[in-house]
This record gives sequence, C-alpha cells and structure tokens, in this order.
Amino acid sequence: MKNFISKLAPVIREYLDFRKTLGGSDYQDYFLAMFDAYCNEYHPNLETLTKESVHGWVSYETSHGRRGMYNKISSVRMLALFMGNGAYVLPTTAVSKKPKSTPYILTDDELSRLFAASDNIKDQIDGSMKKMFPTLLRLLYTCGLRPPEVRLIKRDNINFATGELLIERSKGHKDRIVVMSDDMLEQCRKYDVVRAIANPDSEYFFVRADGTFVPAYYLRNVFKRCWKQANPGVPENMLPRISPYSLRHRFASTILQKWLNEGRDLYAMLPYLQQYMGHEEFSATAYYIHLLPENLLNSSGVDWSVIDSVNPEVDVWKS
Repeated sequence: MKNFISKLAPVIREYLDFRKTLGGSDYQDYFLAMFDAYCNEYHPNLETLTKESVHGWVSYETSHGRRGMYNKISSVRMLALFMGNGAYVLPTTAVSKKPKSTPYILTDDELSRLFAASDNIKDQIDGSMKKMFPTLLRLLYTCGLRPPEVRLIKRDNINFATGELLIERSKGHKDRIVVMSDDMLEQCRKYDVVRAIANPDSEYFFVRADGTFVPAYYLRNVFKRCWKQANPGVPENMLPRISPYSLRHRFASTILQKWLNEGRDLYAMLPYLQQYMGHEEFSATAYYIHLLPENLLNSSGVDWSVIDSVNPEVDVWKS
C-alpha cells in the first residue's frame, strides 16, 4: 500500500483495506495517493472531503494535463461514499467516461500457446508460482472468473467432490456458486496435493511461497511474461494487448458461440451465463454477443430489439 501522509490517511487506508476484503484490485491506491499528497499540501487541516478540496484537486489535475481523470474521480467518489457523514461526493457528470475499448478475443492457437507457456514459465519466478500458475490460468478461463475472484479463493470454499466453488463477496458484494468441469476439478485436485505440502496453513487456495494470496500486480506481470513467452520473436509493441481478464472474455464468447452452433435459444440461455459470470446487469452479458464472429451477428436467432429486456431468474448452470 502507498504511503499516505495527509490527515485523511487513516480513513483512506481503512477504505482501501475494505476494498481488498471484497476482492477489489489495488489500482485505486495510486490515484488516492495523488489525492492524499494534494490534500496534504493545499488542505493540511482537512478531516473530511469538502466541495472546495475535491473540486480544487480536479482543477489542479486538469490544469496539469494529467490523464486518467475518470479513474481518479471515481476513486475519490467511492472514498467519499465510504466515509459518509457529510463527505462531499463529486457528481458522476464531473467527467465523461472514455469509450469502452473492445477486448481482444484470443484465438484457439493463442490460447493453447499461452497455457503451454504457463506450464513452462521462464525467468525468475518462485517455485510455488511455477506449480500454481498453470492451474490458476486455466481456472480463470474454464470458469470465466474475474481475476480477483480467483486470486482470493479460499481452499475451504472448494468442494473437491462436486467441483463447486463458492465465490464470496464478488462484484456487487454478492456470493455465488460456480461449478468446475471434470477436467478442471481434476487439475485442482492435483495442484492441491502440491499446495498442501508447500503451504498447509494458508487459507487461500492459490498462494505464494510465504502463504499469502497472489497480488493483482503479480498476476498481471506473470501473465504478461507468459504472453511474451508464447509469442517468441514478436516485438512486444506488436503483440495484441491482453490481460488476465482476456480469459474471462474468451470464456463468454466461447460459450455463446457453442450455443449458437448447437442451435440453442439465446433468449433462454443468456440469463444462465449472466448468473454464472456474476453480472449484475443483463446488458453486461449480452455485450459479448457483439464480440462474436459475423455469423452470429447475422443470425436469425438473435432479435436485437428485445434482447436487453430478457432477464428471468435461473438456477446455477454447469459448463
């Protein structure tokens, strides 16, 4: 965690710790450290967020031509909501969000090479990570999980008999059950034997050598290293930009394409995918349709005029 120095430091640390208990990433640490430094210099006696201090910071950042204003403002807004008790909450209209970029969908060959690279990770990575990372990556893909959900899985939340995973306090602070395929369950069982020897006392399933869970930055870095290793001879600036979330995107597009090929009714099936992936809004699931090949976009089985109105309740779906 960053070093916070203003009078707001205690509540900022408390907020960031709270985010981490919910599986949130650490990207807000950086933005709130910048806000903290501004408050320490220009509002040294500030004990809560005021309209003057927040708007002053936005003007300061904007005047210096700083980038990432949406993420910066979002971080401060969420901090204010956490603080409550009259803390000033900047309106969402303060800055427009940049257009959502289209995620890159890995091809079958790219996916295979990425997994092969994870099985043979090179460079300086501790031994426990080399044994653990192939299973972690495959679980991300086969269950379509968010990276924080995988990083923070607790061993006690895995049913090694049925393949059920309890995903705790995910996005929207909701729990859900995800069921692994038989192949994925078998790989998790094999990894668990190794894990039990190396880290028997850790509550987390995927752990580093010291028994702690895998940090977000570490997962990103090792994932990037595997992607480079999977594409030898290709300059880094020429590689498609992907992240651990790319495996979740590929999962969703694979399932939808499978259903299309099988002639399934997407109106009936999409809500199952929504529940499985933990989307709060149906449109977040339906968005993946736009990433599929043209044959789906032209399919007579998709009625775009009504697709966002479909959102029935469904039970757990097993891939």
